[in-house]
Amino acid sequence: MSSFIEQVEQEAGSQLKRFRWALGIMGALSVAWGIVIIVWPNISLYTLVILFGAYVLVTGIFGLIAAISTAGLPGRGWLVLTSLAGIVVGVIVFLDTSMSALALLYVIGAYAIAVGIITIGGAFWLPLDGGDRILLTLAGAVGILFGVVMFAKPGDGALVLLALIAAYSLVVGVAELAVAIGGKRLLPKVPYVQPADPQTSH
Repeated sequence: MSSFIEQVEQEAGSQLKRFRWALGIMGALSVAWGIVIIVWPNISLYTLVILFGAYVLVTGIFGLIAAISTAGLPGRGWLVLTSLAGIVVGVIVFLDTSMSALALLYVIGAYAIAVGIITIGGAFWLPLDGGDRILLTLAGAVGILFGVVMFAKPGDGALVLLALIAAYSLVVGVAELAVAIGGKRLLPKVPYVQPADPQTSH
């Protein structure tokens, strides 16, 4: 029995490790995306479109690979949905790299709202402890708020909008990195079943 439990825990640990790597990479890409916007405030619209498309597409691919390779990890459905959303948005952006600034803002806003909702769901689907659940919930709430602002005030100044995009990316990225670093707490506890005592079984 103990060898079976050890095997289950080892497999769960291996899946968790892949999940942590994927979440960490996604978080690092989000932080990098935010930093690029901060240090390059006069970025052209075309370059912004390309970078955003690459960001959501790459994070989506990494997330989907991780979700497929962690089939036994509870609550991985949120990662599948988030990754598919990123891949779809990335493909849409690359199919129309000449989109207007307003169209790009709407795309970014819709993506942020969708991912925010899915992330909040993931915070409750995954077997997280209180701190990690709060972090993911915060990241999801920031995404929804950011998306709403994009739709409500798309005509605000370019610098203000870029600052909002950068802030959103940094908050989400840091939250994902924090959960990835503390990912060992995601490991489900497998209850140990005490073998029956032969003397007391009669």
